[in-house]
Amino acid sequence: MIAVVTGAGRGIGRAVARSLAARGCHVVLLARTVNELNQVAYELAATGARATSIVCDLAKPSAIVEASARVLVEVGVPFVVVNNAGVVHRASVAETSDEEWNHVLTVNLTAAFQVTRAFLPAMLTAGAGRFVHVASISSTLGTKQLSAYCASKWGLVGFSKSLAEELRGAALCSICVMPGSVDTAMLLGSGFAPAMTPEDVANTVTYAALDAPLAMNGSAIEVFG
Repeated sequence: MIAVVTGAGRGIGRAVARSLAARGCHVVLLARTVNELNQVAYELAATGARATSIVCDLAKPSAIVEASARVLVEVGVPFVVVNNAGVVHRASVAETSDEEWNHVLTVNLTAAFQVTRAFLPAMLTAGAGRFVHVASISSTLGTKQLSAYCASKWGLVGFSKSLAEELRGAALCSICVMPGSVDTAMLLGSGFAPAMTPEDVANTVTYAALDAPLAMNGSAIEVFG
């Protein structure tokens, strides 16, 4: 079973890759940092798991097209696609530039759409599959100095639920996982203490990816620790 994980070089993505590999998946690791990708691939290989790492800058549509094509040709049609990659920019609305706003929305939301679109036709043809989107508790509230991040995560839930409606009856599903404060580098500087580990979130993502019934299509799972 093939599982694609974006942002797989660190934090939640790394934990998700490990968890899916432990369940026997051939994990395709997508991220932009070569050293981090190689380290995760090495860790998985050391356990006997199958892993393929592909450098992909999720902020660049052309990179997503190229990476997804490589996956389909070199590895095969995924059963699981985990849209996990994310960035954060902390600033007030007045101090947030267009470039900063667009970068956060591009990586956190637009890339999830583009990755999904790239794999969806092949997965529909295969007649099975799961899309799991790692959103955030910020998908349900507003936080000062996090306007772009919150907007992107609210949007990701909306995208996931809309996709779910299109997948009804197709033996595929779309599920969001919405973690609270997780002990990752992204949490640094937030002012919030970590309430859970990346592995806690990864366990929930793995459940959504491999074990959840199709009746959970369209669900948004809150994980608070």
